[in-house]
Amino acid sequence: MIDEWIKWLVRHTGISEKMLHDFFGILVTFIVIYMLRLIILHIVFHYKKGVRTRYKWRKTSLHIATFLFISVSGAMLIEAFSDLVTFFSFVAGALVLALRFPILGIAGWVFIIGKRPFDVGDRIQIGEHSGDVIDQRLFMFSLMEIGNWVDDEQSTGRVIHVPNGMIFQNPIANYSRGFEYIWNEVHVLVTFESDWKKAKKILTEIVEKQSESLNISAEKKLKRAAKKYMIFYKKLTPIVYTSVKESGVMLSIRHLCEPRTRRGVTQDLWEAILVAFEKEENVNFAYPTQRFFDSTK
Repeated sequence: MIDEWIKWLVRHTGISEKMLHDFFGILVTFIVIYMLRLIILHIVFHYKKGVRTRYKWRKTSLHIATFLFISVSGAMLIEAFSDLVTFFSFVAGALVLALRFPILGIAGWVFIIGKRPFDVGDRIQIGEHSGDVIDQRLFMFSLMEIGNWVDDEQSTGRVIHVPNGMIFQNPIANYSRGFEYIWNEVHVLVTFESDWKKAKKILTEIVEKQSESLNISAEKKLKRAAKKYMIFYKKLTPIVYTSVKESGVMLSIRHLCEPRTRRGVTQDLWEAILVAFEKEENVNFAYPTQRFFDSTK
């Protein structure tokens, strides 16, 4: 049946019989690979219920199917168009010039798949954009945006589609790889008249209590990260630094926290600080003030 169709097409189109055979071969290859992928995904989804696991199977199977199709069909086309090498060299040069951005996107995709600077679920910053990676594709990856007009790097609800080529033009900061923790700071300003030593002691007790369980986990993860990166800290326990500002004494709490818990942790610290300072008569928050002196009196 297929041979009859090919002969009919040869008579009415003038296309060579060999080229039509190659075309049908490519079409059959596409159908077979596509059906195999669907069957494999159906079997996997029957046993795997996790959303993340299913997503990875869909993406991985798509990449493998694309590679197989390009390899098989490419071999057929090379043989079919062996006499047109010169022509295609000019066409390829023109396409590279016209499609430099899509090509750069594909190169970026290969880099992301090969080197794994980030994966789906990681929190990253690239250029001006920060967010959680929710999808990876051939020409772009998608972020669930954080920060911007929202404080403490919480989600804005917007999805940002970033061209893969941007990874060659901008540094990438990965919150979820390596050490897996970030240093957070909370600044508390008290008046010059306050007992700042007592205030510092109160802040130290509050942050140490909240960070007690976290420090044990951080030390284990730091040792694991040090095997891959030259990461070392002499001290992982929280600390309160002292400095002087125009309106009072600045006490800066510095402590470790997980990237996605930063706002909640900061809120807990402030609530504990407000409750503790409310009980102290000689500790007061500072704010911008002006003082006037009358030299005539």
